[in-house]
Amino acid sequence: MKSLFDLSDKVILITGGYGHLGKSAVNMLAFHGARVYVLGKDEAKFNSTFKEDLILSENIKFRHCDISDTSSIASSFEEICKDVGRIDVLINNAAYTKGKYPDNMLDEEWEIGLDGVLGSVYRCIRQIIPYFKEAGSGNIINVSSMYGIVAPDFDIYNDYPAFISQPNYGAAKAGVIQLTKYFASYLGKKGITVNVISPGPFPTHSIQENTGFIDELSKRTCLNRIGTPQDLAGAFVFLASDAARFITGQNLVIDGGWTVR
Repeated sequence: MKSLFDLSDKVILITGGYGHLGKSAVNMLAFHGARVYVLGKDEAKFNSTFKEDLILSENIKFRHCDISDTSSIASSFEEICKDVGRIDVLINNAAYTKGKYPDNMLDEEWEIGLDGVLGSVYRCIRQIIPYFKEAGSGNIINVSSMYGIVAPDFDIYNDYPAFISQPNYGAAKAGVIQLTKYFASYLGKKGITVNVISPGPFPTHSIQENTGFIDELSKRTCLNRIGTPQDLAGAFVFLASDAARFITGQNLVIDGGWTVR
């Protein structure tokens, strides 16, 4: 019997696949047999990120895609479909933002953050719909954040103001959750599932160098630690697999218990 978590018949597209969390997700998806296309603008960064993953190299490919540009998204989807004949899963993991402090963010910065976190997800969903409708199936996995669910605890940032969470980021991530529900309802009768993953504290390696800030994050989770990329990767495998084929419109929160308190 084929494992429910076997992805060997899946073609998976992921934006932001060479970032802090994306790399582990890509490697785990490829490990389970998927053919993974990493969509991004920086092929050199892709190559340096995955240069040591020689065993999986045949299953991991780069395709240029700028999520700020509809024509770039459309071209990348079209090229991949021509290459392999189908697309099974789209993972919207990439984002871009601008601005920092809530009391002096410029209008332009606010709008860039909303577009880069939420608008980019909508563009990718809109462009994948025709392929999934034609196939009569498809799977969209979006990435939100715990800050799309709860407000930041600003006491964390008293001694670490450089790490403060941006208001446009949280607002847009909340929008990603609602967009997920919207398209789950809209596309369900076409056999298309749409779900969202909301990570909690998964700071990058450079942020982890500030041990005081990491301690502040850790003690606000039930597990008293921050997350690692490996803690998140399995969720992508689950939602991309046949084990999740009757799940849609759901938000899978992976935050070490941060939001239950």
